[in-house]
Amino acid sequence: MRLHLKRWLFLLHRWLGIALCLFFALWFVSGMVMMYVGYPKLTQAERLRHLPPLDGNAALLAPAEALRAAGIDGPLKDLRLHAGSAGRASYLVTPEGRRQPVAIDAASGQVLPATSHAQALASARAFAGDGTGLHYLGTVDEDAFSHSRALDIHRPLHRVQLDDAQGTLLYISGRTAEVVRDATRTERGWNYLGAWLHWLYMFRGNAFDGAWADIVNVLSLVGIAVAITGTVVGVMRWRFRQPYRSGLRTPYPGRAMRWHHVAGLLFALTTLAWIFSGLMSMNPWRLFDTGTPPLHMARWQQGPLRLTGDDATPQSLIAAAGGPVRELRWLRTAGRTEVLAQPAAGTPLVLDSASAAPAAHSREALLDRAAVLIDAPVLRSEWLTAHDLYWYERAEHTMMGGHDKPLPVLRVGFGDAAASWVHIDPHTGQVLGRLDGIQRLKRWLFAMLHSWDWLPLLQRRPLWDALLLAFSLGGLLMSATGVVIGVRRLGRKRSHRAQTTACLEAQPHG
Repeated sequence: MRLHLKRWLFLLHRWLGIALCLFFALWFVSGMVMMYVGYPKLTQAERLRHLPPLDGNAALLAPAEALRAAGIDGPLKDLRLHAGSAGRASYLVTPEGRRQPVAIDAASGQVLPATSHAQALASARAFAGDGTGLHYLGTVDEDAFSHSRALDIHRPLHRVQLDDAQGTLLYISGRTAEVVRDATRTERGWNYLGAWLHWLYMFRGNAFDGAWADIVNVLSLVGIAVAITGTVVGVMRWRFRQPYRSGLRTPYPGRAMRWHHVAGLLFALTTLAWIFSGLMSMNPWRLFDTGTPPLHMARWQQGPLRLTGDDATPQSLIAAAGGPVRELRWLRTAGRTEVLAQPAAGTPLVLDSASAAPAAHSREALLDRAAVLIDAPVLRSEWLTAHDLYWYERAEHTMMGGHDKPLPVLRVGFGDAAASWVHIDPHTGQVLGRLDGIQRLKRWLFAMLHSWDWLPLLQRRPLWDALLLAFSLGGLLMSATGVVIGVRRLGRKRSHRAQTTACLEAQPHG
C-alpha cells in the first residue's frame, strides 16, 4: 500500500510538473521584470504634473452656475476643475448615485459631448506641451495596456501616440476627454515579458475574458499541488545520512534531473509561497470579502456636497492659493464644504469654499468626528509620523505603488466585529480608507509573501533586490530543468509509441 501511494505521488508530480513547469518558468521571468517595470498607469503625481495651470483671469463660471447651466441638480459625489479636457477649463462632476463623470465647459456651462478625434488630440497636446508631435490612433475598448477596471467608466478610450523621447502612448477618456493612462515605449515593450505575461493577460479582452480569473485560480491551485508533491518527493529521494553509490545525495545521474532535484529542495518554500500568494491576490472564492457595513460617510460629511451662489468663484480660489494651481477639488467635511487647491507637486492648500480662506483641522476635532463612522466604540487612536507595516508607500511602477500615503496620518481603531482601522488625513480632513482584520490578513498573505514588502527590507535596497533576484533565479533553474525533463519524457513516450506502432504494422496479418 505504501509503495502504491509512493508511486502515485511520483506520477502526480511528474505529469502535473510537465503541464505546469513552462508556466512556472514564465512566472519567474515575468516576476523579475515586474520588479523594475510595472504595468502602465497614470499616477496622481504624473497627472497633476501634466495638467496645464488654471488661468485665474479667465472668465469662468462659478461651480453652482456651471452645474445649473448643465442641468445638474442634486448632491454630488465628486467635483473637480482643471484644464486637461481638450485643453480647456472644465468641471468634472460625478452626481451622487452615478459612476460615470460628466464634463462641463467651465466658460459656458455646456455639457461636453462624447470625446471626438479633435478633442482627444487637444487633450494630448495639453498633456505633452507644445512642440511634441501627435498621431491619432483611433479608439479602443480594451487592449493589452488598459485592462484596469478603473478605466471602465471612461471607455471607449482614444489613443494618441506622442513623438517624445519615451514614445509615450496616451489613453484619453471617451467621456471627459481627460488623459487617464500613459504607457511609454519601455513600459509597453517590457510588459509583454512582465505584467502581461505574469497575470496571463492574453486571456483578457477576448473570448476567454469571462474565464480569466478561473484560469489563473486553477493554474495556481495546480501549481501549489506541483510544489507540495515535488517537495515531498524531493525529500524522500534525498540521502541525508548515507550517499548513493555514486557518492551523491541525489539518485539522479543526469544533469537536468540532478539540478532539478537540488534546486527544488532549495527553492521549494519560496516557490510555494509565491504561487500561494499569487492565488490570494485574486481573492479566490471571495475569501477576503468581509461583508462589513460601509462607513457612515454621510454622518462624517454632515450633509451632501452641494454648491450654491455663496461659494467662492474659481478666480477667488486661485488667487487665494497664491501660486499656480493645476486642479481645484470640492469636498465635504464635517458640515463644511472645502476646496483642495492642488499645485503641480506637493500637498494641496485647503480652502474654505465660501470665503476662500485657508482651512485647518485639529487632531481632537477629527478624532471626535471619527466616532460617527462606525457603530462601535473607538478603542484607540494613533498619530503616525512614519510609515509602518500597514501604512507604507511602494515605488510608482509597482502594482500597489503610485498611491500617496501621506504623513502624518490619524489611525483610529474601532471595537467592531471586523476590528476596523480608519485612516484620516489631518491636513485635508478626508477619510483615506479602512482596513479591517481580513484586509490586514490579506496584506500578509499577498503583499508580504508575494513582493516581500516588509518595511525594514524595502528600506535596505539593494538587499531586497538581491534576495528576490536570487530566489527568482533559483526558481527559474528549478522550472527550466523541469521543462527540459518534461520535453525529454514526452519525446521518449512519442518514440516508444512510434516503435510500437511500427512493430505492429510489421507483423504479418492472417
